[in-house]
Amino acid sequence: MWPTPCPPGSRCGEDLRAVGLLPGRPGPDQADRVVVVLLTAFGIVLLGTVAQAVSGFGYALVTVPLLAAAVDPRSAVVVSALTGIGSTLITAVRERAFARWRVALAVTATALLGLPAGLLVLAYAPERLLSAVIAGVVLGCVALVWSDARIRTGRVGLGAIGVLVGALTAATGTNGPPLVAAFHSLGYDPRTFRATIAATFAGTGLMGLAGFAATGQLHADVLRTALVALPAVPLGWWLGNRLFHRLDPVLFRRLVLVGLLGSAGVALAGLAG
Repeated sequence: MWPTPCPPGSRCGEDLRAVGLLPGRPGPDQADRVVVVLLTAFGIVLLGTVAQAVSGFGYALVTVPLLAAAVDPRSAVVVSALTGIGSTLITAVRERAFARWRVALAVTATALLGLPAGLLVLAYAPERLLSAVIAGVVLGCVALVWSDARIRTGRVGLGAIGVLVGALTAATGTNGPPLVAAFHSLGYDPRTFRATIAATFAGTGLMGLAGFAATGQLHADVLRTALVALPAVPLGWWLGNRLFHRLDPVLFRRLVLVGLLGSAGVALAGLAG
């Protein structure tokens, strides 16, 4: 569940030896630890998919910090992208009649400009720095949504947001905060918001996966973890869609924000450790 070979300066070699995937000191109960990690990934993906289906955002913001605590930050970003693309595509297709496609396509197109910078950060940033950035983005999203912040959403504003979204897509997988603030500023109702942000996530997510493949991030351990966690996506979508039509959107948004605080707290605790 960790990348091989290990990036220079990272600690993933120690993690791999701990579960017996590299020569050296094997950890106790290797097989049990691997199973625990896989089951944990399944549960994290399930939780993130429910949040995404109900609120329109929150998948990567929930899954990346928690997966980073279970595996490592780079693997967490890629596993989240591999599993999350399914739920965003499902939402985008099912809710296509409610999406503002011109806005979604404009943001996706400009995201291409920021993607290369994000791929460089993912490939070369030290793991502790990457974990800190992930936690900071999650906390920033909570602050933006909780404060009801509004930003400029003209052509220039949306273009700048798109570039930032592209960089965050590749570097941390947590590209939701600028989109949440922008679409909230446009005054979208809950269903239009969910549909438009899903359409944007689908486009940027596919671009991100292409970038990960081109830079060698889609290795066997990441693919295996994503494959085990993938069945949680349709289950989480089914649960989240039922909740979407029954829960008060304002109440659930508050619950998601509280959950994001906990997710950021896990990332910060791992950083401190």
